[in-house]
Amino acid sequence: MRTLLSAIRTRLLPAILTAAGVVLVAAGLLSYADPTQAGVIPEQSAVIETMDPSDLPSVAPTSPPGSPGAPGASASPGSSATAKPAKDGYATRVVVPALKIDLPVIAGNDGYPYCDVAMYIDNLGPPLKDLGRPGRAGATYLFAHARDGMFGPIYHLAIEKGQPRKMLGMIVQVYTSDDKLYLYEVTSVLVHQLNLDDAIGASTSELWLQTSEGPHGTPGKTQLRAFLLSVGDADPKDAHPKPKPVACG
Repeated sequence: MRTLLSAIRTRLLPAILTAAGVVLVAAGLLSYADPTQAGVIPEQSAVIETMDPSDLPSVAPTSPPGSPGAPGASASPGSSATAKPAKDGYATRVVVPALKIDLPVIAGNDGYPYCDVAMYIDNLGPPLKDLGRPGRAGATYLFAHARDGMFGPIYHLAIEKGQPRKMLGMIVQVYTSDDKLYLYEVTSVLVHQLNLDDAIGASTSELWLQTSEGPHGTPGKTQLRAFLLSVGDADPKDAHPKPKPVACG
């Protein structure tokens, strides 16, 4: 069993990290909300900026207050704001209002990630089988290309502009197939990442968003780590956008 897990971590995970989001975003095409309106809290959040993965410390969960005006924010990150989803409670839509990101979410494929959707890791077996189900004790892991209309704004702000801290405190909305809406707050922005160890080891209800940092083959990835604020019912129309994945390369 240890040999299998070791193979997953050393071979399959780097492949996912390499594949998930590879095209550079043209500068000047994206706009952002005022970061003060997004509840930016750099003093209470960790941003790791290093090219040497051997120097990466573990990022401990933080418990900042909910962002101002966050709808339905009823608990602090890392608190008891958890809910066991229904059997089919998989992520179907991810929204980051401050970055104008709004994407349908589908299960990850076995090849090059699709465009025009975000994807969750759910096809590699334990311990990665359930990384697409919000509300459970552990991580939900979503990834998308660094392109316009996808996770490009994350790349643009964290890498092109070198301002990852501006995403701290932003609210992320995740809808699920059982008509739930989960609200998360971004507490860490991790750049140049080469593994998923912290996400796999998560014990609280967390959300991780991943995108690339350069052209195809660029090893490092940017990850946003967010903690659950609240969960409530969602309008089925909002929770079930029609995904139109596009094969791209």
